[in-house]
Amino acid sequence: MKKLTKHVRSCSLVFFAAMSLVKASGQLTVTGQVRTRTEYRNGLGTLKLKTNDAAFFTSQRSRVAFNYKTGHVILQTSLQDVRVWGQDASTISNADGSKLGLHEAWAEISLANKKDTSFKKSAVDYFAVKIGRQEFVYDDVRLLGNLDWLQQARRHDAVLFKLLNKGWQVDAAFAFNQNTDGFNYNGTYYTPANISASVKDSKGFLVATPAGLVPLMNGAGISSKVGAPSFVNAPSTNGMNQNYKALQFLYAAKTFKTTKLTGLFVADHFGKYILDSVQTSNVTAPGYVYGRRFNQKGANSRFTTGILANSTLNKKKTVALTAGVYYQFGNDRDGADLSAYTSTLAFAFTKKKFTYTAGWDYVSGNDAFSTSTTNNRFDPLYGTPHKFWGYMDYFYVGTGSPAGGLSNAYAKIKYGSKNKRFTAGLDYHYFSLASDMKDGSGNAIEKYLGSEFDFVTNYALNKITTIEWGFSVMAAGKSMEYAKGITPGTANLTGTWSYLMINIRPEFLFK
Repeated sequence: MKKLTKHVRSCSLVFFAAMSLVKASGQLTVTGQVRTRTEYRNGLGTLKLKTNDAAFFTSQRSRVAFNYKTGHVILQTSLQDVRVWGQDASTISNADGSKLGLHEAWAEISLANKKDTSFKKSAVDYFAVKIGRQEFVYDDVRLLGNLDWLQQARRHDAVLFKLLNKGWQVDAAFAFNQNTDGFNYNGTYYTPANISASVKDSKGFLVATPAGLVPLMNGAGISSKVGAPSFVNAPSTNGMNQNYKALQFLYAAKTFKTTKLTGLFVADHFGKYILDSVQTSNVTAPGYVYGRRFNQKGANSRFTTGILANSTLNKKKTVALTAGVYYQFGNDRDGADLSAYTSTLAFAFTKKKFTYTAGWDYVSGNDAFSTSTTNNRFDPLYGTPHKFWGYMDYFYVGTGSPAGGLSNAYAKIKYGSKNKRFTAGLDYHYFSLASDMKDGSGNAIEKYLGSEFDFVTNYALNKITTIEWGFSVMAAGKSMEYAKGITPGTANLTGTWSYLMINIRPEFLFK
C-alpha cells in the first residue's frame, strides 16, 4: 500500500507542477481512461481441451495522460494500471506491490516548422525529434502498431526523427535495449525481459525460473525445421519472450491524388545465446530446466521491407483498394537463414449505411516436406494481429502460429447509423495453411484449419462513453489441433467467445 501511495503522490506532484507551467505559458491536455472488458472464453486463442471448463473474468485498464505544448516542445506522459478484477485482495499487503506502469513518456522537439513564425527560416515544412517511451503507429498497424486491443498495449523506448515536406512523410527510429546501468555490468549482453517467475522442469514440477535463463516454453524441444530450440508455435508478434536487442526503421509515405503509397524498412536485432540447463533442487525427483542464456557477442539481424497502397477507385469514394507485400530476410531470432513474405489484397464498397469488404491475406510458412534449412515463416513484427486474423486471436499472438503459415480469405459487412452513434459488423474468415504440415505418422494434414465468425456492435452512450459487445465462433477443422500443437482428439473443435467492453475517455483542456 505504501508503494501505491507513493505513486499517487508522484502523480499529484506531476499534475500540480504541470498546472503551474500552464499558468506561465503553454497548453495542457489531460486525458483519462477507464476501460473494462468482461469476457466469456470457451476456446479463445486456441482450442479448449475437452477436460477444461470455460473462463469468465473482467479486466480493466485505467490510464491518465498529460500532454503539454509550449514553444517548440511537446511533452506527453501516460500512466496506466492494468489488472483483472479480484487479482488483488480487497485489502492488499505491503508485499503485494502495485501494477502502476509508465506507458508513455516522451518529448517532441521541433527543429523546423514553416507554420511557426518563431522560426526565422525553415528548409522543410516540419522537422522534429521525439525522444522517450512512445507508441509506433503506422498505416494499418499490420507491422507497427500500439496493440491497443490488449489492455497493456505496446510501446517502445526509442528516438524518432519526423520529417514532413511537400506532401512527403519520412520517419526514422532507433532503439537499443539494455537491462541495467549497474557499475558491475560489462559488455552489452541483453537478456530479454517479460520472463515468467516460474516454469515447469523436465519432470513436470513447477519451479522458480533460474536467474539469467530464458526457459524453452516446450522444455528441451528442438525445432524440426531449422535445428534450433523453439518456443511453442513461434513466431509471434513482439518476439514472444525474446524482445529485440536493437531496432531501426525507415518509413516513407506520399499521397498522389486518391492514392497513398507507403514504404517501410525495419531492422530488428536479437541477442545470440547458448543452450544451457539448470538442475532443480527437488530432492525426490530432481529435474532440469532447459533454456537460452544470452551471454554471447553479436546479434542475429532480421530485415523486413515492403510497400502498401491505399486508393479510392471512383469519384464518389465508394470503392477502395488496399494492396501490399512485405519481404523478410537475413537471420531469424535463432540465427537461421530467413526468407519469408506476406501479402494483402482487399476491396471495399460503401453504399449508404453499409460497407462491404472482401480480401485475402497470405503469410508464408515452412513446408514440412522440404529439406531446406532456410526459415520461411514470416513474423508480423510489432503490429496488431487482432485486427487482421480474426478477433479470437488464434494466429500471430501469444498463442503462436502454424509452422505452415496462414492463408486468410475473408468477407466483412459493416453498418453505421446516420448519426454515427451505433455500428454493427459481421466478419467471416476462412483459414488454411500456406504450406504443408505433417501429422504424427508423417503424412500431410488437410490445409483447411477452420472458419471464424465475428459479430461486433458499438454504441456511443455519450461523448466520452462507448459500449462494445462482441460474439465470435471458431468452427475448426481437425488440422487445427496439429497447427496449435494439441494432441489430436483431445480438444473441442468449436470454440466460442463473448465480451462486453465499456470505454470511458474524458478530456480536459487547460490554457
